[in-house]
Amino acid sequence: MSALRLIFLTTSSLIDSIVNANEKGKIKIKNIEDNTAENVEILIHLPIGFSPDKTIDALYAFTDCAVSISPNACVIEGDKPRFMGVGEMLKLSAERTQKLLQTELDIRLAELIEQFHYVSLEKIFIEKRIYRDIEECETWEDVLTTIEEGLKPYRKKLPREITRADVIKLTDIKIKRISKYDAFQADQLMKNIQEEMKTVKHHLENIVEYTIDYFKEIKKKHGAGKERKTEIKAFDTIVATQVAAVNQKLYVNREEGFAGFKMRTDEFVCDCSDLDDIIVIRRDGAMLVTKISEKTFVGKDVLYINVFKRNDERTIYNLIYRDGARGNTMIKRFAVTSIIRDKEYILTRGNPNSEILYFTANPNGEAEVVTVFLKANATARTKVFDADFAELAIKGRDAMGNILTKHPVRKVTIKEKGISTLTAQKVWFDDTVLRLNAEEHGKYLGEFEGDDKILVITKDGGYRTCGFEFTTHFDADTILIAKLDTNNPLTAVYWEGEKKKYYIKRFLPEEVEKKMILISETPGSILETVSADKHLLAEVKFRQEKGKELPDEIINVTVDIPTMGIKAQGKPINLTKVKEIKLIPDPNQAGDMKLLDADSEKGIEDFEDMGESPVEQIKAAHKIIPVVKAAKPAKAKSKPKSKGKDSQPSLFE
Repeated sequence: MSALRLIFLTTSSLIDSIVNANEKGKIKIKNIEDNTAENVEILIHLPIGFSPDKTIDALYAFTDCAVSISPNACVIEGDKPRFMGVGEMLKLSAERTQKLLQTELDIRLAELIEQFHYVSLEKIFIEKRIYRDIEECETWEDVLTTIEEGLKPYRKKLPREITRADVIKLTDIKIKRISKYDAFQADQLMKNIQEEMKTVKHHLENIVEYTIDYFKEIKKKHGAGKERKTEIKAFDTIVATQVAAVNQKLYVNREEGFAGFKMRTDEFVCDCSDLDDIIVIRRDGAMLVTKISEKTFVGKDVLYINVFKRNDERTIYNLIYRDGARGNTMIKRFAVTSIIRDKEYILTRGNPNSEILYFTANPNGEAEVVTVFLKANATARTKVFDADFAELAIKGRDAMGNILTKHPVRKVTIKEKGISTLTAQKVWFDDTVLRLNAEEHGKYLGEFEGDDKILVITKDGGYRTCGFEFTTHFDADTILIAKLDTNNPLTAVYWEGEKKKYYIKRFLPEEVEKKMILISETPGSILETVSADKHLLAEVKFRQEKGKELPDEIINVTVDIPTMGIKAQGKPINLTKVKEIKLIPDPNQAGDMKLLDADSEKGIEDFEDMGESPVEQIKAAHKIIPVVKAAKPAKAKSKPKSKGKDSQPSLFE
């Protein structure tokens, strides 16, 4: 028996859930349209300035676009009820099927052994004329004993011991069968039995693969018309607080120590959502992280308040404080990555009357230079000096810090704004969930700083650039994704649908605001391959004709294809019967880059695995030809000069 919560969704109920999320401020939408006909199509219009990628994640987090279905299946196992998930049920079912198949193979192997044993006995009994030895026997026991003695010399050739039942079975053979016995046919039968035994033993030794093939055969035989209608796809974990719409405003009363989103007469801090946490640092050195609410007490004399991002390692806090009423002045840098909500943390050494003299929060680890002014009664010779936060190591919030001065400080002012002291953000692309990440999942794209961009090329020839936000969505047909480098040329090969010929295009990438098409937009145009490698060869393959084999040709793309603008059409290949063009790394300039095309990956490693050097293989397999440069345009109405029979046609028009 099983219990399952069934959820029936219609477009109306789905739209209602989206509208409800909008009314609660979880998402922000301008308008929603139901264009459903044969297929479901719901069009959502966003307000100006709202991220489509973030809205998509919010739809999955706060509406019925993603609905959890929790099966509660109870099965009988070992005469006892047991609750288990679908995955475990499938696993147990597969294991049971494997055991049944193994038992079936064991039974079949035993049958084959018996069959081979009896055929062998019959062959020995007839060919060695043992049946003649029993003619003189007077009793039944003498007959059986005589047959057993006649079979003794051949026991080692048999798969098992000879039993009395085997001997009795031999006595049932009729004279007519003995007279028509065909030794060749018997040998062939034994050979067939041995072959089948070998196959069965192989299946038993590889029972997992055999079981998989069994399931595949069932699918092939009975699966027609019963194809899967759902899609198996990996999804990235969506954190609700990161995709919630900004639906509230945070206010604070620093003197009285209250903060919330309903205190509209007090100081405005920032926009936020009602799912956020806020971080508060007071002048006495206490720090608190709490859930945002309409109005809550966070402690008097608030020095800093903002939305708190959990596990944020890039926001660095710079702090100068006085240790106690007359203690040393300390300086420190620290990050706040994880905390216990509503617990107060002390950022100073904890001595009474400690006070923060200077504080900044730096979202990208900036380290400024400050000027420190000592009090007039200080005994130090130099009463004004500079301190650079970049010289300090970043430590935890509990670190006491370094001694800045032992003399009393009057004030601290900023002298020079700082730059980031953190390393650039390392970014990876996970093609499983089509997302960027910093957890080293997927392909490494490089180190990114504030204004760096991602370059994306899709299978339809689409080209766009975007930021490296981890909430960005990428299309499933993305064939090239890399860090934008406007000095590194890209090379694309495409088929022009109207002119029916191949083009090679080499261009410097640019930052664009909207998606554009790299190839011709005529019907039938197809992007064949694209590469970010600096040094390339183009392998031209021809359609073969009967009795005539055309060798492949190689074009040095780096040398012979000029770098054009991003909107240029490229150079057409002026050869007939071209089947395809592939880009391969130049073995003389082999680098770390790999090619990406619409269907596969191919790198210089493919040549290296063959045993020969890449240069030797290409020279041996292809005819290396220089590209004949296009002549200058002729004057109007002039006729082109004729070419000789042996002249080489130009690859390009």
